[in-house]
Amino acid sequence: MTRCALTIGALALSLFTAGCVAGTSPQTAAAPADDQPFEGEVEFWTINLKKNYSDYITGLIAQYEKEHPKVSIKWVDVPGQESATKLLAAVASGDVPDAVNVNSVELGRFVPSLEPLDAYFGQKELADFQPNLVEPMRMDGKLYAVPWYNGGSPVAMYRKSVVSKAGFDEKAPPTSFAEALALADKVYEKTKVNGTNAIPDHTALRYHGVSLLTDDKKKAAFNTPEAIAVLETFKKSYDKHGIAPGAISKDIRNLPQSLENGQVAFKPMANAAELLNIQKNAPDVYKDLVITEPVKMNTGGYLLLAQQAFSIPKASTHKKAAAEFIKFFTNGVNQLAFCKIVPIYPSTVSSTKDPFFTEAAGDDPMAAARQVIVKGLPQLQYLPLGTSKDAELAEYLMEEVRAFLQGSQSAEEALDAAEKRWNDALA
Repeated sequence: MTRCALTIGALALSLFTAGCVAGTSPQTAAAPADDQPFEGEVEFWTINLKKNYSDYITGLIAQYEKEHPKVSIKWVDVPGQESATKLLAAVASGDVPDAVNVNSVELGRFVPSLEPLDAYFGQKELADFQPNLVEPMRMDGKLYAVPWYNGGSPVAMYRKSVVSKAGFDEKAPPTSFAEALALADKVYEKTKVNGTNAIPDHTALRYHGVSLLTDDKKKAAFNTPEAIAVLETFKKSYDKHGIAPGAISKDIRNLPQSLENGQVAFKPMANAAELLNIQKNAPDVYKDLVITEPVKMNTGGYLLLAQQAFSIPKASTHKKAAAEFIKFFTNGVNQLAFCKIVPIYPSTVSSTKDPFFTEAAGDDPMAAARQVIVKGLPQLQYLPLGTSKDAELAEYLMEEVRAFLQGSQSAEEALDAAEKRWNDALA
């Protein structure tokens, strides 16, 4: 649901549960034969890709090395849960990768050790990237990462055999959390099935228009009457079992009641990777799903919580070669090829114009989801907290919200405690 997607590596890990589609191979855009103003070994790090996508990546590396014989690529794949730790260790030792896959949530903490990319990625090189995904990669006016892929705009998923008993109309699904919670309460009342597992985390607050930080990002800004009202609305639904009791679990990837295990009726906001998990692990639930547009922010758009990107450490001795390989690896053709073997979405505009996205059709939930996602891409807003402690801050808020939902403190006390923890962390 809207759970703490800012937890380190959570998005990356959730996207890598699918296997490659048989017969799909990467395509490349050929580089001019005389365009080889760089050389050396480029150490290239990715996050949790080797197990399922080795053929795709080694294929691109082989093609690139063939076109650029003075360059060799050393590929290192890092487990998702270790990615930040390993990069911190590499920076401390001075033995850094040349091109490194960074989760955008963690970008802020690494900026002091990263090379500004403006000298390598000018207007021409960035022309095919979606501007709304590039700009958040800038800090203090400098570009520190190039976007790669993301989870796309969200979708909503409903078990029609359950929600139909509560009067659900798939042509008029909930467009706000308030509407979604009202449906969740009604579902439980009519069926004794928990409606959903949404809780009022940082995402839900932002969907209601609550600012999380002051403009200078030095203090918390969410302790407001509006935020208190949001928390209390969710608490009422939690007490009525519209929200599943296990929604407060810290194990956000294995909630006790979930759509996948058939113990909740719907998710008003989810990503394509979650749908793929249901298709793989709960085929009966998958067949019962109706896919619609999700709930929207008060601005009418959708919030993108994180994206995968590439950066170059300052200590790299092959910055030019690393930059050129990143340009190749993230070009529109290669991103499209990756999207065809895993349910992710590209940062390049040209990729989204391919028939794979524009001609998606059919009653299958995955095909329906692709249509919803493509329609929602123009409304996608990547709005990171933009501090060096995004993941920590999100969890601090979650801990207080869990305590509030369990009844051990009021909404005011929860926000007071979270505010203090944020301000202490940001001091």
